[in-house]
Amino acid sequence: MIDCSCLGSLPCKQNHSEIFEICLGTPPASAWSMSRTRRALDLSIAALVLLVFAIPMGITAFCVRLTSNRKALFTQQRVGRNGRLFHIYKFCSMVDARGAEAGVGLTKGGDQRVTSFGRVMRNFKLDELPQFYNVLRGDMSLVGPRPKLPQYAALSNMPYRPGITGPATIAFRSEEEILRHVAPQQINTFYAEHIKPKKAKLDVCYMCRATFSSDLRIIASTFLSCIAPAHIPTFIYPNATPSAHESNIQP
Repeated sequence: MIDCSCLGSLPCKQNHSEIFEICLGTPPASAWSMSRTRRALDLSIAALVLLVFAIPMGITAFCVRLTSNRKALFTQQRVGRNGRLFHIYKFCSMVDARGAEAGVGLTKGGDQRVTSFGRVMRNFKLDELPQFYNVLRGDMSLVGPRPKLPQYAALSNMPYRPGITGPATIAFRSEEEILRHVAPQQINTFYAEHIKPKKAKLDVCYMCRATFSSDLRIIASTFLSCIAPAHIPTFIYPNATPSAHESNIQP
């Protein structure tokens, strides 16, 4: 059973595995998550953020070019609403993104491809700011499951837009630190068995009963998590402390 105590009270109370399996195949959606009011709120906030942060984003783009000698923006295909692929926008935080394009799309703590400035951006999620443009385009929403690379997508037929943030995003804020302790050849297997299903359950549980007030709580929690130290969610290590489990997954 997933411990969601770090996220507060989630609206969904279901925890039966057979129900989740059905939901993964045909993800249910609350009336709010599909409403025009929610879309209007997405557009308003996204436009406001892009306007207010236009100058800081310009400075960030300049710093990316200065520290990595690469294009400031990085685009990549992700799975969106109803399985449609779209191009997500991020500030480039790595000196070489070919690994992700070739299928190695997971980044672990201490990854040598991440630049020094890129590490700062990733710690505070500044590299995600261009995704507010994806919200304006209609590719994404403010709150929802994070858009995944096709090979890592657990919800390939979701009726709602993926989001900039969501309960799984908050719970797994320190995903890169979790993967730091996994041998490179085991990362994809570890992710598929221990992280992917827990993320999917959190997202399905949330989106089936999402409301205006729950979205606001997720947005507020995301803001706080960006300025507070990240921690590894305890439910990743069932019946064991992180340090005890780390000894079992180190190469």
